[in-house]
Amino acid sequence: MGLKKRKLGRQGLEVSEIGLGCMGMSASYGTPEERDERESIATLHRAIELGCTFLDTAEVYGPYTNEELLGRALQGRRDQVTLATKFGFRIEN
Repeated sequence: MGLKKRKLGRQGLEVSEIGLGCMGMSASYGTPEERDERESIATLHRAIELGCTFLDTAEVYGPYTNEELLGRALQGRRDQVTLATKFGFRIEN
């Protein structure tokens, strides 16, 4: 039995009631050396197997590395999930 689904908005889009926030897979928690891409991808794959169809990311998580990570993780699975992303941050060096 997977996660319950619910409608999001008025367009008929259906997503899992519980989503997965992906920020910690590439930013904000720990150091880059402590992050394990294989573990993150395995976590994403397992979440999808359990019925999680709503993933949250943003260009600022990394920057850009989180969206790129999700791109690698979702190869062959993209049609199984809905991605939410935030954009418009001004990233200056």
